[in-house]
Amino acid sequence: MKIRQDIAERLQAGVPQIHICRQLHVAPLTVQRTREAMGLPAPTTRPFLPTTLEAAFRQYTQPTENGHVEWTGPVNNGSPKVVFAGRVHYARRIAFRLHRGRDPIGRVTVAASCEVKDCVAGPCVEDQRIRATNKWADKAFAAIFGEVTA
Repeated sequence: MKIRQDIAERLQAGVPQIHICRQLHVAPLTVQRTREAMGLPAPTTRPFLPTTLEAAFRQYTQPTENGHVEWTGPVNNGSPKVVFAGRVHYARRIAFRLHRGRDPIGRVTVAASCEVKDCVAGPCVEDQRIRATNKWADKAFAAIFGEVTA
């Protein structure tokens, strides 16, 4: 059997099989056969079941060196999602609430200044109120200092 390097690296790092399946979009049998071909023992613990929405959110996040947080979990129509207590929750809304201490208003998006595609870092997500405030501030800045050219 040909061993996929991306699966092998995650298995050696101790990533649970279910997470490998979700991250790499592969069947559980593919991960199991890779594990067996590598001579690794079968998993002995049950998958981690989070007890809070925050824990469910955090199990799919991967902090980066530059302060961003990449999403490694499931996606629904392009939006990172978390299933907790039988309900779908959108990861950016959770990140917003955890960072800002309030529920977001309207749609939550990644800030235009963030270069990480699936970033769910609190400072990198914006709701309707923040976007409107930024737009107002940009207009006020332009009125005071004129248009800035790069």
